[in-house]
Order: sequence, then structure tokens, then C-alpha cells
Amino acid sequence: QVQLVESGGGVVQTGGSLRLSCAASGRTVSGYAMAWFRQAPGKDRDFVATSTYSGGSTYYADSVKGRFTISRDNAKNTIYLQMNSLKPEDTAVYYCAAKTSGGIRGLLWYTKMDYDTWGQGTQVTVSS
Repeated sequence: QVQLVESGGGVVQTGGSLRLSCAASGRTVSGYAMAWFRQAPGKDRDFVATSTYSGGSTYYADSVKGRFTISRDNAKNTIYLQMNSLKPEDTAVYYCAAKTSGGIRGLLWYTKMDYDTWGQGTQVTVSS
């Protein structure tokens, strides 16, 4: 069973940058699609970015395209989300997710229902 722990959240000013990390334990995630989602207060959990198991393909929500980058280091069993040019509307709890079963390997998955393993989240606050 995989456990995911996010870190790297914090408070940053508009235009600033943060890098989130998601460390996996219990099992290697090198064979799994991984993703980041976020949830603002009173709103649904929304897709942010995803990577195929190899990191060879990625996909982003339109709201973050060109500003955020998802990457993974399978040797470290860790995925990252580099966030640049942050805006107040990026304020949310950010969650890491893994798709550990089902589906076709190598595809991109971008809905909550596709993922079966979640971290506890890390808060990102962007001040104006």
C-alpha cells in the first residue's frame, strides 16, 4: 500500500514561487500515474496537473498552464509541483494523488475518480 506525504506549502506574495513535494512510501510509484489536485475553501477538489508513470507526458488545467510544472523523480519515489507566477486564486490545499490500479498504463488521468490514493494535503496561500 502506498502512502503519500506532501510538503512545501506556505505563504507567498503574488508573483512568487513555491515547489511542492510529494514523497511516497510503502511501495514504488514508478509504475503509477500521479497527479496534483487542489481545493479552495467551500469549493470542489479540482485537477491541477498529472504525469504518466514515466514522466514522459504531462497535462495541466488551463488555469495553471504555463505557470506550473509537474515532475517526478522515480529514484526518490517523489513527485513535485513547481509553481511560478502565483496568483491569489491559486490559494488552496494542494493534494498529491496516485492511480495504483486500473486503467491503461501510459495514459493521462485527470479526474478525482481516477485516483485511489491521496495525501493529507499542504496549504498554499498567495497574498495580494
